[in-house]
Amino acid sequence: MQVELISGEAVFEILAEEWDALAKMGMTDTPFQKLVYQRSWWKNVRPADGQLNTVAVRNSDGELNAVACLYVTDDGKVRFNGCVEETDYLDIITTAHDAQENWQAIMAFMLSDEFPTWHHLELCNVPAASLTRQVLPEVAGEHGLTVIESVNEVCPVIMLPDRFETYLESLESKQRREISRKLRRANGADGELHIVSQEDELESEVNDFLTLLQKSTFEKRDWLNDGRRALFQETAAAAQQDGTLQLIFLKFDGQKAAALFNFDYAGRIWVYNSGLDPDLFAALSPGVVITAKAIELAIDEGREEFDFLRGDEEYKYRFGAVDTSVFRLQIVR
Repeated sequence: MQVELISGEAVFEILAEEWDALAKMGMTDTPFQKLVYQRSWWKNVRPADGQLNTVAVRNSDGELNAVACLYVTDDGKVRFNGCVEETDYLDIITTAHDAQENWQAIMAFMLSDEFPTWHHLELCNVPAASLTRQVLPEVAGEHGLTVIESVNEVCPVIMLPDRFETYLESLESKQRREISRKLRRANGADGELHIVSQEDELESEVNDFLTLLQKSTFEKRDWLNDGRRALFQETAAAAQQDGTLQLIFLKFDGQKAAALFNFDYAGRIWVYNSGLDPDLFAALSPGVVITAKAIELAIDEGREEFDFLRGDEEYKYRFGAVDTSVFRLQIVR
């Protein structure tokens, strides 16, 4: 087994031919482990005081076996690349079969003189099902260290049945009637669902989405800076190229009233963000309608889960979502 430290953003070029193949086999296979997302996050949203330090592990045949893409802050904290609010799931990239061996190699390397000095390891948004939650405490214990685990946030998820009518029947009766009524009203007003395709001008469509996102709330308006705009554009372009982008608009009278920026990946719809003009066709409830139509589309296309990603906003539960958790794992030396 070979362990190597790759400093800086050159890692995204050095591992470009191997990264995504390993990520697709990874124990945490999400859109956020893909190279393009990791590279774009570091390029556009990285912390001002962080230095990227990636630990790559290869097997005896020289094949890439694990990637721990980390950054170290000036005050000695180690975090996953992406470890702030933009990124909903994070983990090391490795197969479940190799998780134990690779975490042992990564931790031993991080405690050696070859890795930058640190005193606090803080890994955010580790999924509940990740083997990291089981393996890292065992590996840390071998070095006399203790892992402190806490729930970082919830990710409400809908497990989808095979028919939209079955989904509606699973909801509380008042909510079921409310969704059905709003769908009928939107259909009566000739509401049109527009799914961005390869024929559309993607940059313009993403800009329209970002305009709706900013109009949604004051918080989103202030959150959307130039770096995050670039992250959306670059991620959308890559996702469209590999067929995993689902950018949806709801239109009335040709005007875009609401939008969802989703990933359609690994049998699941991942609702990355949403946008809504609260002053446009408010009586037609475009936010409710586009979410219901997106769920219906996911069921029609055979998807198994509809993941609202992080956040416990009330509307997610009205659609029948059930909490899953993402965890924060910390080691203080």
